[in-house]
Order: sequence, then C-alpha cells, then structure tokens
Amino acid sequence: MHRQFASGDRVHVARLGTGIVREVRNGGRYLIELKGRAIVVDAGQLEAAEPARKSRTESVVAKTDGGSTAAAPAPSPSIDLHGKTVEEALAALDEFLNDALLDGAAEATVIHGRSGGKLKAAVHARLKDLPPVRAFRVDPDNAGATIVTF
Repeated sequence: MHRQFASGDRVHVARLGTGIVREVRNGGRYLIELKGRAIVVDAGQLEAAEPARKSRTESVVAKTDGGSTAAAPAPSPSIDLHGKTVEEALAALDEFLNDALLDGAAEATVIHGRSGGKLKAAVHARLKDLPPVRAFRVDPDNAGATIVTF
C-alpha cells in the first residue's frame, strides 16, 4: 500500500522532480504542482520529499529602536543565465521558477543579458507559456534582466 499525502505536502515525482500536492483525487491520484505546471499522478509515482529549505525570499526579522520586531522586506530571488545555451538556460529557468514559487516569492529576477537577444527571446517565450506567471517586464534599470511577477 502506498503512503497517503495531503494538500500542501512536498513530494518527489519519479523522473520529474519535486512539487507540491494541490489536490487529493479518487483512486489514489494526486494533482501535483511541479515546475509551474499541474499534473495528475498515481500514488505509486510519489515519494515524500525533504522539507523545503530555508529560502532567501523569506522575510528577515529586524529589531527596531523600540525593542519590537518588524519584518524587513524579503529580497527578490534572481538567477543569472549568462554563459548558458538556450536549452541549458530554459532548464535552469524552469527549476528556478519552480523553487521561487514553492518558496512563496511574489517576484523574481531573471538576468539574461542584452547581446544577441536569443536568450532574452527564449526566456520571454517560456514565461508567456507558464500559467503561474502573472506578468513580466524588462527591468527599467537594467535591459539585461527581466522582472517576473507571480
């Protein structure tokens, strides 16, 4: 008999990677969010995943003068794709965006560079196809980076 999972559990899907259980369905099937996509898998394909590592996107608690605590703004995660082929960059982008989503980031920065434009065009094409991406825009302060909003 296979282990039972609940909504919100981190799971590893054989040959695909780690994701989050979004829905438990009949017949031992689960709706899993994985790399920005939703897939339905059988319980036999799932293993419990390690708990999420502390993310760089989590708020840092800072002391204020009055002795109370206040949350400092969380830094936006970023990935630098310089030096990668388009295929390598898209694979790294998918993994990065999946991790950012699992960490609860509201925004992320993708550094692709300005020269040639192949990498930038490929990144923008991929972002258009991902349902969790609400919007993206070229960083007004750096034409070699794109800001992604989830």
